[in-house]
Amino acid sequence: MKNKTTKLLIILVLGMLIFSACSPNAEVPESALEQAVNEEKAEMADAIDLTYTKKDGIEVIYLAGGCFWGLEKLMQSLPGVVDVVSGYANGKADIVPSYTAVSTGVTGYRETVRVEYDPEVISLDAILFAYFHVIDPTIQNQQGNDIGTQYQTGVYYTDEASRSTVERIGAIEQARHEKFVVEIEPLERFYDAEEYHQDYLVKNPLGYCHISSDEMNTVAEMIVDPGKYPLPPLAEIKAKLTEQQFNVTQEDATEIAFMNEYWDNHERGIYVDIVTGEPLFSSDDKFDSGTGWPSFTKPTDENTVRLIEDFSYDMVRVEARSRAGNSHLGHVFYNDPVSPTGTRYCINSAALRFIPYEEMEAEGYAYLMGFVE
Repeated sequence: MKNKTTKLLIILVLGMLIFSACSPNAEVPESALEQAVNEEKAEMADAIDLTYTKKDGIEVIYLAGGCFWGLEKLMQSLPGVVDVVSGYANGKADIVPSYTAVSTGVTGYRETVRVEYDPEVISLDAILFAYFHVIDPTIQNQQGNDIGTQYQTGVYYTDEASRSTVERIGAIEQARHEKFVVEIEPLERFYDAEEYHQDYLVKNPLGYCHISSDEMNTVAEMIVDPGKYPLPPLAEIKAKLTEQQFNVTQEDATEIAFMNEYWDNHERGIYVDIVTGEPLFSSDDKFDSGTGWPSFTKPTDENTVRLIEDFSYDMVRVEARSRAGNSHLGHVFYNDPVSPTGTRYCINSAALRFIPYEEMEAEGYAYLMGFVE
Protein backbone atom coordinates (compact mmCIF):
# COMPACT_ATOMS: atom_id res chain seq x y z
CA MET A 1 0.00 0.00 0.00
CA LYS A 2 2.85 2.35 0.75
CA ASN A 3 4.08 2.06 -2.87
CA LYS A 4 0.63 2.94 -4.21
CA THR A 5 0.46 5.94 -1.84
CA THR A 6 3.79 7.21 -3.11
CA LYS A 7 2.67 6.88 -6.72
CA LEU A 8 -0.52 8.79 -5.86
CA LEU A 9 1.57 11.54 -4.27
CA ILE A 10 3.69 11.81 -7.42
CA ILE A 11 0.53 12.09 -9.55
CA LEU A 12 -0.90 14.78 -7.26
CA VAL A 13 2.31 16.77 -7.38
CA LEU A 14 2.42 16.56 -11.18
CA GLY A 15 -1.19 17.74 -11.21
CA MET A 16 -0.19 20.73 -9.12
CA LEU A 17 2.57 21.53 -11.57
CA ILE A 18 0.19 21.38 -14.53
CA PHE A 19 -2.41 23.53 -12.75
CA SER A 20 0.22 26.07 -11.77
CA ALA A 21 1.19 26.51 -15.42
CA CYS A 22 -2.23 28.16 -15.91
CA SER A 23 -1.80 30.36 -12.82
CA PRO A 24 1.15 32.73 -13.25
CA ASN A 25 1.14 33.77 -9.61
CA ALA A 26 0.86 30.27 -8.16
CA GLU A 27 3.88 28.72 -6.48
CA VAL A 28 4.56 25.02 -6.11
CA PRO A 29 7.08 23.88 -3.52
CA GLU A 30 10.19 22.85 -5.46
CA SER A 31 10.81 20.02 -3.04
CA ALA A 32 7.37 18.36 -3.40
CA LEU A 33 8.13 16.19 -6.44
CA GLU A 34 11.63 15.48 -5.17
CA GLN A 35 10.13 14.37 -1.86
CA ALA A 36 7.75 11.98 -3.63
CA VAL A 37 10.57 10.48 -5.71
CA ASN A 38 12.78 10.17 -2.64
CA GLU A 39 10.01 8.32 -0.82
CA GLU A 40 9.99 5.68 -3.56
CA LYS A 41 13.77 5.40 -3.26
CA ALA A 42 13.33 4.94 0.48
CA GLU A 43 10.83 2.14 -0.17
CA MET A 44 13.46 0.31 -2.21
CA ALA A 45 15.97 0.78 0.60
CA ASP A 46 13.42 -0.54 3.11
CA ALA A 47 12.52 -3.63 1.06
CA ILE A 48 12.36 -6.77 3.21
CA ASP A 49 14.26 -9.89 2.18
CA LEU A 50 15.54 -11.56 5.33
CA THR A 51 17.65 -14.22 3.62
CA TYR A 52 19.38 -12.03 1.04
CA THR A 53 22.88 -10.76 1.64
CA LYS A 54 24.45 -8.39 -0.87
CA LYS A 55 27.64 -9.85 -2.39
CA ASP A 56 30.45 -7.86 -3.98
CA GLY A 57 30.05 -7.67 -7.73
CA ILE A 58 26.69 -9.48 -7.71
CA GLU A 59 23.36 -7.84 -8.57
CA VAL A 60 19.79 -8.97 -7.89
CA ILE A 61 16.38 -8.82 -9.59
CA TYR A 62 13.02 -10.37 -8.62
CA LEU A 63 10.80 -11.96 -11.29
CA ALA A 64 7.22 -13.22 -11.04
CA GLY A 65 6.25 -15.36 -14.02
CA GLY A 66 3.62 -17.87 -13.03
CA CYS A 67 4.61 -21.05 -11.20
CA PHE A 68 8.06 -20.42 -9.73
CA TRP A 69 9.28 -23.97 -10.40
CA GLY A 70 9.68 -23.38 -14.13
CA LEU A 71 11.03 -19.84 -13.90
CA GLU A 72 13.60 -20.97 -11.33
CA LYS A 73 14.88 -23.67 -13.69
CA LEU A 74 14.95 -21.24 -16.62
CA MET A 75 17.04 -18.70 -14.73
CA GLN A 76 19.39 -21.38 -13.45
CA SER A 77 20.22 -22.26 -17.07
CA LEU A 78 21.70 -18.83 -17.81
CA PRO A 79 25.50 -18.44 -17.56
CA GLY A 80 26.27 -15.65 -15.11
CA VAL A 81 23.29 -16.37 -12.86
CA VAL A 82 24.86 -17.41 -9.56
CA ASP A 83 21.80 -18.19 -7.42
CA VAL A 84 18.02 -18.49 -7.81
CA VAL A 85 15.58 -18.76 -4.90
CA SER A 86 11.84 -19.36 -5.14
CA GLY A 87 9.64 -17.26 -2.88
CA TYR A 88 6.75 -14.85 -2.46
CA ALA A 89 6.90 -11.11 -3.20
CA ASN A 90 5.01 -7.88 -2.60
CA GLY A 91 1.96 -9.14 -0.70
CA LYS A 92 0.18 -7.67 2.30
CA ALA A 93 2.58 -6.32 4.90
CA ASP A 94 0.77 -7.95 7.83
CA ILE A 95 1.02 -11.47 6.36
CA VAL A 96 4.07 -13.73 6.52
CA PRO A 97 3.31 -15.96 3.54
CA SER A 98 3.19 -19.73 3.21
CA TYR A 99 2.33 -21.76 0.14
CA THR A 100 -1.04 -22.65 1.64
CA ALA A 101 -1.87 -19.02 2.43
CA VAL A 102 -0.64 -17.66 -0.92
CA SER A 103 -2.63 -20.32 -2.79
CA THR A 104 -5.86 -18.78 -1.49
CA GLY A 105 -5.24 -15.84 -3.81
CA VAL A 106 -6.09 -13.21 -1.18
CA THR A 107 -2.65 -12.41 0.27
CA GLY A 108 -1.45 -10.28 -2.65
CA TYR A 109 1.81 -12.25 -2.84
CA ARG A 110 3.21 -13.35 -6.21
CA GLU A 111 5.15 -16.55 -6.78
CA THR A 112 8.53 -14.98 -7.50
CA VAL A 113 12.15 -15.95 -8.00
CA ARG A 114 15.08 -13.97 -6.65
CA VAL A 115 17.81 -13.96 -9.29
CA GLU A 116 21.38 -13.10 -8.32
CA TYR A 117 23.71 -12.56 -11.25
CA ASP A 118 27.20 -11.42 -12.20
CA PRO A 119 26.86 -8.39 -14.52
CA GLU A 120 30.35 -9.05 -15.86
CA VAL A 121 29.03 -12.31 -17.34
CA ILE A 122 25.39 -11.57 -18.15
CA SER A 123 23.49 -8.31 -18.45
CA LEU A 124 20.18 -7.53 -16.79
CA ASP A 125 18.91 -6.95 -20.35
CA ALA A 126 19.59 -10.61 -21.16
CA ILE A 127 17.84 -11.84 -18.01
CA LEU A 128 14.79 -9.67 -18.65
CA PHE A 129 14.49 -10.59 -22.32
CA ALA A 130 14.77 -14.27 -21.34
CA TYR A 131 11.96 -13.71 -18.84
CA PHE A 132 9.73 -12.01 -21.42
CA HIS A 133 10.51 -14.78 -23.91
CA VAL A 134 8.63 -17.33 -21.76
CA ILE A 135 5.75 -15.37 -20.22
CA ASP A 136 2.52 -14.06 -21.70
CA PRO A 137 2.51 -10.37 -20.73
CA THR A 138 -1.08 -9.86 -21.86
CA ILE A 139 -2.83 -12.09 -19.30
CA GLN A 140 -3.54 -11.00 -15.74
CA ASN A 141 -3.35 -13.45 -12.84
CA GLN A 142 -2.58 -16.43 -15.06
CA GLN A 143 0.30 -18.18 -16.79
CA GLY A 144 -0.19 -21.48 -18.58
CA ASN A 145 -2.72 -23.61 -16.70
CA ASP A 146 -2.14 -21.75 -13.43
CA ILE A 147 -4.82 -19.23 -12.48
CA GLY A 148 -4.87 -16.95 -9.44
CA THR A 149 -3.44 -13.67 -8.16
CA GLN A 150 -0.31 -15.52 -7.03
CA TYR A 151 0.51 -16.14 -10.70
CA GLN A 152 0.44 -12.46 -11.71
CA THR A 153 3.55 -11.49 -13.67
CA GLY A 154 5.87 -8.82 -12.34
CA VAL A 155 9.41 -7.46 -12.28
CA TYR A 156 10.53 -5.99 -8.96
CA TYR A 157 13.71 -3.93 -8.66
CA THR A 158 15.73 -2.80 -5.64
CA ASP A 159 17.86 0.11 -6.92
CA GLU A 160 17.79 2.96 -9.40
CA ALA A 161 20.13 1.34 -11.92
CA SER A 162 17.94 -1.76 -12.12
CA ARG A 163 14.83 0.38 -12.27
CA SER A 164 16.14 2.22 -15.33
CA THR A 165 16.90 -1.04 -17.15
CA VAL A 166 13.62 -2.69 -16.14
CA GLU A 167 11.58 0.29 -17.36
CA ARG A 168 13.55 0.45 -20.62
CA ILE A 169 13.10 -3.25 -21.41
CA GLY A 170 9.50 -3.12 -20.21
CA ALA A 171 8.77 -0.32 -22.68
CA ILE A 172 10.25 -2.38 -25.54
CA GLU A 173 8.16 -5.40 -24.62
CA GLN A 174 5.03 -3.32 -24.12
CA ALA A 175 5.41 -1.92 -27.64
CA ARG A 176 5.10 -5.45 -29.04
CA HIS A 177 1.63 -5.98 -27.56
CA GLU A 178 -1.73 -4.19 -27.56
CA LYS A 179 -2.22 -5.22 -23.93
CA PHE A 180 0.51 -5.35 -21.27
CA VAL A 181 -0.24 -6.20 -17.64
CA VAL A 182 3.17 -7.04 -16.17
CA GLU A 183 3.77 -5.28 -12.85
CA ILE A 184 6.92 -3.16 -12.89
CA GLU A 185 7.46 -1.95 -9.34
CA PRO A 186 10.00 -1.65 -6.54
CA LEU A 187 10.37 -4.70 -4.34
CA GLU A 188 8.50 -4.25 -1.07
CA ARG A 189 9.08 -7.61 0.56
CA PHE A 190 10.21 -11.12 -0.33
CA TYR A 191 10.04 -14.33 1.67
CA ASP A 192 11.70 -17.60 0.70
CA ALA A 193 9.29 -20.36 -0.22
CA GLU A 194 9.34 -23.65 1.67
CA GLU A 195 12.39 -25.86 1.17
CA TYR A 196 10.56 -28.42 -0.97
CA HIS A 197 9.93 -25.70 -3.58
CA GLN A 198 13.64 -24.90 -3.94
CA ASP A 199 15.26 -26.59 -6.97
CA TYR A 200 11.95 -28.37 -7.45
CA LEU A 201 12.52 -29.46 -11.05
CA VAL A 202 16.05 -30.60 -10.24
CA LYS A 203 14.63 -32.85 -7.53
CA ASN A 204 11.61 -33.78 -9.69
CA PRO A 205 12.70 -33.77 -13.36
CA LEU A 206 9.26 -34.93 -14.50
CA GLY A 207 7.42 -32.39 -12.39
CA TYR A 208 4.97 -29.83 -13.74
CA CYS A 209 6.37 -26.88 -15.67
CA HIS A 210 4.34 -24.31 -17.61
CA ILE A 211 7.39 -23.34 -19.69
CA SER A 212 7.89 -25.60 -22.71
CA SER A 213 11.09 -27.57 -23.22
CA ASP A 214 11.63 -25.71 -26.53
CA GLU A 215 11.50 -22.37 -24.72
CA MET A 216 13.83 -23.66 -22.02
CA ASN A 217 16.34 -24.87 -24.60
CA THR A 218 16.22 -21.67 -26.65
CA VAL A 219 16.97 -19.50 -23.64
CA ALA A 220 19.68 -21.85 -22.34
CA GLU A 221 21.43 -21.68 -25.74
CA MET A 222 21.59 -17.87 -25.80
CA ILE A 223 24.68 -16.68 -27.69
CA VAL A 224 24.12 -12.95 -28.07
CA ASP A 225 23.82 -10.74 -24.98
CA PRO A 226 21.38 -7.92 -25.81
CA GLY A 227 23.01 -5.69 -23.22
CA LYS A 228 25.70 -4.97 -25.80
CA TYR A 229 23.15 -3.57 -28.24
CA PRO A 230 20.77 -1.18 -26.43
CA LEU A 231 17.97 0.61 -28.25
CA PRO A 232 18.91 4.26 -28.98
CA PRO A 233 16.45 7.13 -28.38
CA LEU A 234 13.97 7.71 -31.20
CA ALA A 235 15.57 11.03 -32.18
CA GLU A 236 18.90 9.26 -32.63
CA ILE A 237 17.24 6.53 -34.70
CA LYS A 238 15.65 9.12 -36.97
CA ALA A 239 18.97 10.88 -37.46
CA LYS A 240 20.80 7.63 -38.17
CA LEU A 241 18.45 5.90 -40.63
CA THR A 242 17.46 6.68 -44.19
CA GLU A 243 13.78 7.34 -44.83
CA GLN A 244 13.24 3.82 -46.13
CA GLN A 245 15.09 2.21 -43.22
CA PHE A 246 12.98 4.21 -40.77
CA ASN A 247 9.73 3.36 -42.55
CA VAL A 248 10.55 -0.35 -42.56
CA THR A 249 11.91 -0.75 -39.02
CA GLN A 250 9.72 1.75 -37.18
CA GLU A 251 6.52 1.86 -39.25
CA ASP A 252 6.35 -1.76 -40.47
CA ALA A 253 6.70 -0.93 -44.16
CA THR A 254 7.84 -3.45 -46.79
CA GLU A 255 10.46 -2.63 -49.41
CA ILE A 256 10.09 -3.57 -53.08
CA ALA A 257 11.12 -7.08 -54.08
CA PHE A 258 14.26 -7.41 -56.22
CA MET A 259 14.97 -3.70 -55.65
CA ASN A 260 16.77 -3.88 -52.32
CA GLU A 261 20.36 -4.16 -51.18
CA TYR A 262 20.84 -7.74 -50.03
CA TRP A 263 18.37 -9.98 -51.87
CA ASP A 264 21.16 -11.38 -54.05
CA ASN A 265 24.14 -10.79 -51.77
CA HIS A 266 26.32 -13.92 -51.61
CA GLU A 267 29.26 -12.65 -49.55
CA ARG A 268 30.34 -14.31 -46.31
CA GLY A 269 29.41 -12.44 -43.16
CA ILE A 270 26.60 -11.57 -40.77
CA TYR A 271 23.51 -9.40 -40.93
CA VAL A 272 22.81 -7.17 -37.91
CA ASP A 273 19.87 -5.00 -36.88
CA ILE A 274 20.33 -1.62 -38.60
CA VAL A 275 19.03 0.12 -35.46
CA THR A 276 21.01 -1.52 -32.63
CA GLY A 277 23.72 -3.62 -34.29
CA GLU A 278 22.40 -6.78 -32.62
CA PRO A 279 23.52 -9.73 -34.80
CA LEU A 280 20.59 -11.58 -36.37
CA PHE A 281 21.54 -13.80 -39.32
CA SER A 282 24.57 -15.50 -40.87
CA SER A 283 25.34 -15.87 -44.56
CA ASP A 284 25.54 -19.63 -43.84
CA ASP A 285 21.76 -19.67 -43.37
CA LYS A 286 20.88 -17.47 -46.36
CA PHE A 287 19.35 -19.00 -49.48
CA ASP A 288 17.84 -17.85 -52.76
CA SER A 289 14.09 -18.10 -52.28
CA GLY A 290 13.21 -16.49 -55.61
CA THR A 291 11.05 -13.94 -53.79
CA GLY A 292 13.33 -10.93 -54.22
CA TRP A 293 13.96 -10.46 -50.49
CA PRO A 294 16.81 -11.77 -48.32
CA SER A 295 15.75 -15.18 -47.03
CA PHE A 296 17.19 -17.22 -44.17
CA THR A 297 16.41 -20.62 -42.68
CA LYS A 298 16.98 -19.40 -39.11
CA PRO A 299 18.57 -16.70 -36.97
CA THR A 300 22.09 -17.25 -35.67
CA ASP A 301 20.63 -17.10 -32.14
CA GLU A 302 16.89 -17.72 -31.98
CA ASN A 303 16.64 -15.41 -28.97
CA THR A 304 17.45 -12.37 -31.13
CA VAL A 305 14.27 -12.54 -33.24
CA ARG A 306 10.80 -12.29 -31.70
CA LEU A 307 7.90 -13.91 -33.55
CA ILE A 308 4.52 -12.20 -33.21
CA GLU A 309 1.12 -12.99 -34.69
CA ASP A 310 0.25 -10.45 -37.37
CA PHE A 311 -3.35 -9.96 -38.52
CA SER A 312 -2.77 -6.92 -40.70
CA TYR A 313 -4.26 -6.67 -44.21
CA ASP A 314 -6.84 -9.34 -43.32
CA MET A 315 -4.16 -12.01 -43.27
CA VAL A 316 -2.76 -14.30 -40.60
CA ARG A 317 1.03 -14.17 -40.63
CA VAL A 318 3.98 -14.39 -38.27
CA GLU A 319 5.92 -11.15 -37.98
CA ALA A 320 9.64 -11.13 -37.16
CA ARG A 321 10.94 -8.30 -34.95
CA SER A 322 14.40 -7.83 -33.49
CA ARG A 323 14.74 -8.50 -29.76
CA ALA A 324 16.71 -5.52 -28.47
CA GLY A 325 15.58 -2.95 -31.02
CA ASN A 326 12.01 -4.12 -31.67
CA SER A 327 12.66 -3.34 -35.34
CA HIS A 328 10.20 -4.73 -37.85
CA LEU A 329 12.28 -7.19 -39.88
CA GLY A 330 9.77 -9.05 -42.05
CA HIS A 331 7.78 -12.27 -41.74
CA VAL A 332 8.35 -15.98 -41.23
CA PHE A 333 6.79 -18.63 -43.44
CA TYR A 334 6.58 -22.34 -42.75
CA ASN A 335 6.32 -25.26 -45.19
CA ASP A 336 8.21 -23.18 -47.72
CA PRO A 337 8.91 -25.36 -50.79
CA VAL A 338 12.28 -23.75 -51.53
CA SER A 339 13.78 -23.47 -48.03
CA PRO A 340 16.21 -26.29 -47.14
CA THR A 341 14.44 -26.61 -43.78
CA GLY A 342 10.92 -25.65 -44.81
CA THR A 343 11.17 -22.39 -42.85
CA ARG A 344 11.79 -19.03 -44.50
CA TYR A 345 12.62 -15.83 -42.68
CA CYS A 346 11.68 -13.25 -45.31
CA ILE A 347 13.55 -10.11 -44.24
CA ASN A 348 13.70 -6.53 -45.51
CA SER A 349 17.19 -5.43 -46.55
CA ALA A 350 16.42 -2.00 -45.09
CA ALA A 351 16.23 -3.55 -41.61
CA LEU A 352 19.74 -5.00 -41.91
CA ARG A 353 23.38 -4.00 -42.09
CA PHE A 354 25.76 -6.53 -43.62
CA ILE A 355 29.20 -7.02 -42.07
CA PRO A 356 31.66 -8.98 -44.25
CA TYR A 357 33.51 -11.81 -42.55
CA GLU A 358 36.82 -9.96 -42.90
CA GLU A 359 35.46 -7.02 -40.91
CA MET A 360 33.69 -8.90 -38.13
CA GLU A 361 36.58 -8.85 -35.66
CA ALA A 362 37.22 -5.12 -36.12
CA GLU A 363 33.51 -4.40 -35.59
CA GLY A 364 33.29 -6.42 -32.36
CA TYR A 365 31.70 -9.60 -33.70
CA ALA A 366 34.69 -11.94 -33.47
CA TYR A 367 32.73 -14.19 -31.10
CA LEU A 368 30.41 -15.07 -34.01
CA MET A 369 33.04 -15.86 -36.63
CA GLY A 370 32.59 -19.57 -35.99
CA PHE A 371 29.03 -19.27 -37.31
CA VAL A 372 30.27 -18.16 -40.73
CA GLU A 373 32.03 -20.72 -42.89
